[in-house]
Amino acid sequence: MIIGVPVEIKKHEYRVGLTPDHAASYIACGHTVYVQKDAGVGAGYTDADYKAVGCKILNTIEEVYAKAEMIIKVKEPLEPEYKLMREGQILYTYFHLAADKALTDAVLKQKCIAIAYETIVDRNGKLPCLKPMSEIAGRLSVQEGAKYLEKPFGGSGILLGGVSGVPAANVVIVGGGGVVGSNACAIAVGMQANVTVIDISIDALTRLAELYQGRINTLYSTEANIKKALSTADLVIGAALIPGAATPQLIKKEYLKVMKKGSVIVDVAIDQGGTCETSKVTYHDNPVFEVDGVVHYCVGNMPGAVPYTSTLALNNSTLRYGLSIANKGYKAALLADKGLALGLNAHLGKLTCKPVADLFGMEYTSPEDALR
Repeated sequence: MIIGVPVEIKKHEYRVGLTPDHAASYIACGHTVYVQKDAGVGAGYTDADYKAVGCKILNTIEEVYAKAEMIIKVKEPLEPEYKLMREGQILYTYFHLAADKALTDAVLKQKCIAIAYETIVDRNGKLPCLKPMSEIAGRLSVQEGAKYLEKPFGGSGILLGGVSGVPAANVVIVGGGGVVGSNACAIAVGMQANVTVIDISIDALTRLAELYQGRINTLYSTEANIKKALSTADLVIGAALIPGAATPQLIKKEYLKVMKKGSVIVDVAIDQGGTCETSKVTYHDNPVFEVDGVVHYCVGNMPGAVPYTSTLALNNSTLRYGLSIANKGYKAALLADKGLALGLNAHLGKLTCKPVADLFGMEYTSPEDALR
């Protein structure tokens, strides 16, 4: 199969779809890998690194899309890429279609084959290609939140862990039972904050309570509990997730009125619409805005800030599925692996992700029916 790796054109996105080592795995299986010039520079990889393992370098993104049977990238295609996608071409990347009707329309119009990292499921029912980025985003959320609590960045001026004789900050994690939330919890506890985790899963809350042995508070997710927790919060992490679907907006605009001035919300779920009603996508060069005195951090590609770590982590999780698609052909690979088939979000003009179809009121075709 002919593989193409384009430069990511999302603002301040430095990750790359394949590292040289991972590209070499495709080449060792007999596939051809084309990489756009300087695609890996942001993550620390030069064109010479790719050439050394047998990749071919192309100058433009148009050339990469024109030659490739399968595009491997990181973030969803943006509008300039829509016209480059073609019928029958496989795009293997994050899509987050529930947050982007225009992209959904584009992949259907172009009749490409959209295989989304974020909806692939492993044998344990987990999301293996979403997990590493969720781990990174969860850990970054506390790091970034602590920074924006600083007065020069618009925050209230509270130190997350406090000091002797001065209380620590109150951190509230909304949707804390998943990968993002549990990683945010680990970092917040490690920084000696007072941590409250809110989730709808009693099992998840029990697991966290037992793990931290009284060092955190847990609350069942109700409107009353969320609102009460927000009233004393210094830092709020929005970490709710419904795989493939729009994120439930658990933090209503009206709740901001009970929050402290200079408190911070880090909405990690913004790439699926956001946990907070007042959230909107921001970028690394201008990551925050204020609503009702509350600082909102809503960067849609948080792991892009640490591209070396996140590129390696992403490649480690996506490689085996990508090789299966390339080695067997996408139909055989998806039909042989039901979890991988769940990654099929669109196929030759048919929408194959039910949560997205339900959200937009569009016709749904199951992956199995689409592949027949």
